Amino acid sequence: MTLVLDRELQQLLDSPRLPFIARRIDAVLADEKRRRRAFYAQIDEEDKAEFINGEVIMHSPVRLRHNVCGKRLLVLMDAFVTTRSLGYVGYEKIMVSLTRNDYEPDICYFGPAKAATFTPDQMRFPAPDLVVEVLSESTERHDRGVKFEDYAAHGVSEYWIIDPDAETLEQYHLADGADSYRLTIKAMTGQVRSVAMPGFEIPVRAIFDPETNQTALHALLSPPS
Repeated sequence: MTLVLDRELQQLLDSPRLPFIARRIDAVLADEKRRRRAFYAQIDEEDKAEFINGEVIMHSPVRLRHNVCGKRLLVLMDAFVTTRSLGYVGYEKIMVSLTRNDYEPDICYFGPAKAATFTPDQMRFPAPDLVVEVLSESTERHDRGVKFEDYAAHGVSEYWIIDPDAETLEQYHLADGADSYRLTIKAMTGQVRSVAMPGFEIPVRAIFDPETNQTALHALLSPPS
């Protein structure tokens, strides 16, 4: 990815049309900045909305299957983090503001250093350490596209994509010094161990199966032997 970007950038730098391209980019970014200010002024706590590449994306209600999977994982992550004072786990309505775009991930985790800076009235947040997106027909293009690239570019060290229909989990992480994700696992069964949340390990089925979820929750809450 880096080599491709370097080649494309060098082609632009070598082009006699570079000043015209730069002016066009400046105009597009200035218009996006204006739209983004309007977005912040218009949205409220009732909205489920994101700002992506200059466009406001309003999200419709999710299917029950989508909500159940996200909730099961949230309960496990939140129990693990809260009982160990390891930071903060946000769900759905946390607005993550990156350089160009604003997202509301299904689940996001901030380690202790970032979480310690948060205030009770805060409404916009920095890049998390881990992001989870649960796929739906309306969000998959962004979850696998611009968000995938944007999270990596902003140093979100771990990204999980959950497919509630296929009942699969994809875990991606950034290798040291990398600016793009590497697939760690894609699985329906077995164990998943977080990179960004040290010590957090659960069965993949705990996201999809209620009994496995409760067993995993009990294990996370039980004191070490």
